[in-house]
Amino acid sequence: MPWILLLLLLASFSFLIPAPCPAQEFTFDLEEIEKKPYHLGGYAEVNPILFKLDRDAAFYKLRFYDRDEGSTTEKYDMTLQLEGSYEKGIARAFARVNNNLNYTYEGWAGKTTLYEGFLSLRPSPSLTADMGKKTLKWGKGYAWNPVAFVDRPKDPDDPALALEGYFVASLDYIRSFDGHLKTFSFTPVIVPVYGDMNQDFGRPRHLNFAAKFYFLFLDTDIDFMFLSGGSKSSRYGLDFSRNITTNFEIHGELAWIRNFRKSFIDREGRLFESQGHVWSYLLGIRYLTARETTYIFEYYRNGAGFTEEEMRNFFSFVDRGHDTYLSTGDDALLRRASGLAQGRYGGMNPMKNYLYLRISQKEPFDILYFTPALTWIFNMDDQSFSLSPEAVYTGITNLELRLKATALVGGHYTEYGEKANDYRIEIRARYYF
Repeated sequence: MPWILLLLLLASFSFLIPAPCPAQEFTFDLEEIEKKPYHLGGYAEVNPILFKLDRDAAFYKLRFYDRDEGSTTEKYDMTLQLEGSYEKGIARAFARVNNNLNYTYEGWAGKTTLYEGFLSLRPSPSLTADMGKKTLKWGKGYAWNPVAFVDRPKDPDDPALALEGYFVASLDYIRSFDGHLKTFSFTPVIVPVYGDMNQDFGRPRHLNFAAKFYFLFLDTDIDFMFLSGGSKSSRYGLDFSRNITTNFEIHGELAWIRNFRKSFIDREGRLFESQGHVWSYLLGIRYLTARETTYIFEYYRNGAGFTEEEMRNFFSFVDRGHDTYLSTGDDALLRRASGLAQGRYGGMNPMKNYLYLRISQKEPFDILYFTPALTWIFNMDDQSFSLSPEAVYTGITNLELRLKATALVGGHYTEYGEKANDYRIEIRARYYF
């Protein structure tokens, strides 16, 4: 039957083919191949998620202590991300807007966020000036970037997601050379924190200054960077990336933070504060086999993170608050613990030592447009971890389909063992335009 349909289709086209005519001179319109000054695009996404809840976990008690959600709960995420640019002469304007609508046990909620919106001026090929909201993407790590001093942290569970930037003013100066040093660039950045501008960057009423120096030296990418100004404690960093072979790359980052202040509690809820210099660093590899299997492996040392004892004290305080609520109905301790969880206790990877491994296989068994992957994030301090198998299919034009499951495994008073859910299953359908 398919062959008959094909023959009928070809026969119908044959009636539309004109009779032979004398050869004519070939012409084309330059406007058809000329680069357009504008670009519009983005994606629309639907992402339903099913969570299997863990009633004994600390973060479950914080979130659901005054309600009964049963053994599972759902979340429905809908995202429309739009981006566009326009170029004229030496100027270019770019904007990326994220519109999110989601439904959870709390009902419907929506938010529109300007991820990026800036104006670029390029008076010469070696000099670019930017002003506006922008992500700078400092660092060479895949899952973590300890030297990303002027960016928001990635989600290591999905590090490729676009991030909201900060309002900055920056320059980018580039020069090329002959010899061992091939390229040099200098990127100074100003980050103002006043009023509503960059209010979540750090302490207000400060004008912060950062800079990055880039060198391509002996086929190795090297960056030196720093941040100072008062909104955050001063910090200095370096990173590198080098291809040992065409399919084997190593990378690393090192950050030094001066006079870092860390607040933590004991199991009774008493607040303490320490201050000192801390080091954070990352070392990783990326390896592509002949069968197109990609391995990404990273070790991350979070010098500003909590120790195992400090996290156990927080979880113990949550249990104490929950017991008080069950016996007296007083939720004051739980509300205080919930406030702490909104900060670093409930943040991504709050402890000190982590391993990351991602294995992905392109088109196994010759299944076109199909890529399965497995991601493992391991907390070396308390031996808890997350394990996420997933499968992505891109066989339909402009459509990406992903099925992903994540299991959170850990004992009592461990990071992943005290998450609000034991596992989750999600489907993501993303259409690009």
